[in-house]
Amino acid sequence: MVQEVTPFLMFEKDAEKAINFYVSVFKDAKIESIEHWSKDEAGKENTVKRAYFSIGNQGFIALDSPVKHDFSFTPSLSIFVDCSSEEEQSNVFDALSEGGETLMPLRDWGFSKRFAWINDRFGVSWQLNLPF
Repeated sequence: MVQEVTPFLMFEKDAEKAINFYVSVFKDAKIESIEHWSKDEAGKENTVKRAYFSIGNQGFIALDSPVKHDFSFTPSLSIFVDCSSEEEQSNVFDALSEGGETLMPLRDWGFSKRFAWINDRFGVSWQLNLPF
């Protein structure tokens, strides 16, 4: 039996910047805890060893990997956000798309009032939905 499922975001050096950014974008987000790599550990000193943060009721884990990988984030797995208003959706879209890449611009695509899909400046993929 699965006890809990938590999205895990692996960065290589920007985990703390990303977490602080996400907490500034979403009004109901907060950092639960951040632990940093120390001098004699596997990761680069003062980068994120393990962090917990939440957006609404959804918890996330993030870290700066001590191992260099030949892969990063992909839009085939994205964070889906149901926004509560057009204003909130526009604000989140503007913030997350700055320095990122718009995969589907913010508009009516027929399956919701408004929808957008973007990769943010850290490479994390977000779907922003305004439900009917």
